[in-house]
Amino acid sequence: MPYRAPLSDFALLLDLLGYDRLAATPRFAAVPRDMAGAILAEAARLCETTLAPLNRVGDRHPARLENGVTRTPPGFAEAYRAIAAGGWIGMAARPESGGMGLPMTLATAVNEMMSGACLALQLGPLLTQGQIEALEHHAAPGLRALYLPRLASGEWAGTMNLTEPQAGSDVGALRTKAEPNPDGSYAITGQKIYITWGDADFLPNICHLVLARLPDGAPGTAGISLFLVPKFLPDAAGNPGARNAVTTVSLEHKLGLHGSPTCVLQYDGAKGWLVGEAHRGMAAMFTMMNNARLGVGVQGIGVAEAAFGQALAFAQTRIQGRTPTGGAAIVEHADVRRMLATMRAQVFAARAIALSCAHAIDMATATGAPDWQARAALLTPIAKAYGTDTGHEVAQLGIQIHGGMGFVEETGAAQYARDVRVTSIYEGTNGIQAMDLTARKMADGGAAAFALIDEVQAAAETARAGHPELAHEVWQAAEALREATETLLKQGLTDRFAGAVPYLRAFALVLGADAHLRAARHAGGPRAALARVAIRRLLPEHAALLAQAREGSTDLYALAPEDLAA
Repeated sequence: MPYRAPLSDFALLLDLLGYDRLAATPRFAAVPRDMAGAILAEAARLCETTLAPLNRVGDRHPARLENGVTRTPPGFAEAYRAIAAGGWIGMAARPESGGMGLPMTLATAVNEMMSGACLALQLGPLLTQGQIEALEHHAAPGLRALYLPRLASGEWAGTMNLTEPQAGSDVGALRTKAEPNPDGSYAITGQKIYITWGDADFLPNICHLVLARLPDGAPGTAGISLFLVPKFLPDAAGNPGARNAVTTVSLEHKLGLHGSPTCVLQYDGAKGWLVGEAHRGMAAMFTMMNNARLGVGVQGIGVAEAAFGQALAFAQTRIQGRTPTGGAAIVEHADVRRMLATMRAQVFAARAIALSCAHAIDMATATGAPDWQARAALLTPIAKAYGTDTGHEVAQLGIQIHGGMGFVEETGAAQYARDVRVTSIYEGTNGIQAMDLTARKMADGGAAAFALIDEVQAAAETARAGHPELAHEVWQAAEALREATETLLKQGLTDRFAGAVPYLRAFALVLGADAHLRAARHAGGPRAALARVAIRRLLPEHAALLAQAREGSTDLYALAPEDLAA
């Protein structure tokens, strides 16, 4: 089935989030509600007609390294240029950087559509967007003036270089070094792995943000600095000049995302420029990573939407067995209905959480209010983890609905599962997201979490008149989440971390149920029926998850590795 963008969901969620309040701020007054709808419709057209046809092409014709040149799949260059020409890469960048200054809420919706259409290609623009934000916040004026307009226009692309063979999640173990040059630049030496879109044959320049350690850098993350290292050194006119000392050593052979080149990059005294303060590289990089974590969350949601759409189309045409309604297609079987309804409910919940996070980022940008900043920070790990878990789970259900045809490559159902699998790993594994939620994001004594729970319960009270049973269940689930949060705050970090993953998922289920209840109250009809599925079938899992979250770590450490082996 061709990809279809979920414009009706976006329209509903903009209403539920109160987009008009955002458009009433001076920062985003130029993007009223009707313009927001037109922007999303234009992006949907691009995704459906230009990007989606390339999804299978990228899988069947992987990126390859040929005589030192990274060859990309057929059609990717033209589609990338269409993305750039539409201004979609710099859509959320500041106007003074060459961007459109659109709200992150709209950028997030566009990124989701692009991910659902062709995730392997969308990865490139996403990383450039993250680099733009990091440079806007941390780079010196000269670097900003030279690089930002070219990145925002899509003329040049950006990457993020953290991982090394011995330094994955433990970034502080990196060995890449930076030596000062007489001209104020730095010589970067080391090797980085897993560099998404680290090279491509159609890009005139690629700008790498590289973490490295200065000679006086302390051990661990406290001694890391951030450097901008272009593939080609800009000349006096700002055009790509001499080749820098960075080489693509190889491309990774991956489970999925075959169209996206994942590079091993070697730096041999490559010239780079410091971004931000010396030894403060992690703070600068986290500006990019936080942007990317929300972006990765919607990658999962985009793939889930695509997998659901294909599964629904297949179920409506696949003839198999006798059904209770007398119809011949498998969509009439109760268990297939269960799977499809679960997929649809889960995707809407994850989408609502991600757009709520983006909306909070926008309100924080527009108002500077600490409460909005705290809300955005709290929702970021939830949006990333639940969005990518949703992508994985929905893709698996899509295969199940296809039956044997899902296990073979002919239908393309398996590609969604292969492509989306890495999203729960990169930009910080989902376990790390959960640990972040229960540690850093609870450093305020749980204030941001309790404020969100209060809002869920207040909305449930409002919904009691029209949907009393569903409203009661959402209110009770939110209260259970409140009590579990109070327990968590009394635990040490090891005990918190032992239950962090189930706690995050329980939090997401409550937020998702809240979104469904609001949608039912706002729109009724099928939205109310879908809310019943979400609240009566998905939400009950929260109780078991919160029981795990409260359990602590004693039982886990009572088992030694050799006990597990036995």
